[in-house]
Amino acid sequence: MEPVPSPVSAAHVTTLRGFNRYFTRRIGVLDDHYLGQDRPLGEARLLYEIGAGASLRELRTRLGLDAGYLSRMVRALEKQGLVRVTVHPGDSRLRLAEPTPAGRAELAEQNRRADDLAESLLRGLIETQRRQLTEAVATTERLLRLAAITVRPVPATSADARACLAGYATELDERFPEGYAATDLVPPERIAVFLVAYEEERAVGCGVLCALDDETAEIRHLWVHPEARGLGLGRRLLAELEHTAAGRGHRTVRLDTHKVLKEAAAMYRTGGYTQIPAYDDNPHAGYWFEKPLGPAGKAPGTH
Repeated sequence: MEPVPSPVSAAHVTTLRGFNRYFTRRIGVLDDHYLGQDRPLGEARLLYEIGAGASLRELRTRLGLDAGYLSRMVRALEKQGLVRVTVHPGDSRLRLAEPTPAGRAELAEQNRRADDLAESLLRGLIETQRRQLTEAVATTERLLRLAAITVRPVPATSADARACLAGYATELDERFPEGYAATDLVPPERIAVFLVAYEEERAVGCGVLCALDDETAEIRHLWVHPEARGLGLGRRLLAELEHTAAGRGHRTVRLDTHKVLKEAAAMYRTGGYTQIPAYDDNPHAGYWFEKPLGPAGKAPGTH
């Protein structure tokens, strides 16, 4: 199991900052005429994100922009005749930004120039190096996404908790031969801690901690949204739940899983869990696992 992150070294900070400086200079971020067009990167990126149309609320969340700053950039694109803003047809409370014909032509040209720039960067490498670079970029994106995700406790009855559990129950109902009903979920009164993972303030995963007794905690409903899979978020949530259990004074953590969830069973086994006899009568469980925790406030492998 991946440990709870240790303090970041100065060498790692220096390396990441150096890469940021080189990359932003190399792709022309510092130029007010990004890709040779008559606008800076911020406006060009906003036009790209608007695409065929998007609400200002969606854009603000997706880009992490201040509402006032976003409005100023949208107005700038409006004045240039590239975007029009209307009331959203499905919700009068929302404003919808859509590209004009000139905006669509501008975006097409922007995409062409961006492709040319990427191709020019790759042209100086042999095929093996191109493959290495694209694999490294994919890994970088995955790790940066994971690093930006926050995990925090929420009330078990909160909207985000309910949304995660609904996604969890729906998926298991599709995957389990016997089905899965919302009534099979742990009732809120049994939940000691409910953790939700957020990517750009959107709930993309969850995990529940229950107290079996003073010594033993149980992990339930560990789930990652399909769009956030492949990042390592499941392992991170599991580590966070273990750390939380240790901090509450528990010395052991238990969990179970269905036999069809082979990926989950594999994660538990590689994470230091040992298979044990059944400790409950969960009708969906096929495997039961247990893992010892370290001293209070510290899960195994933390620093």
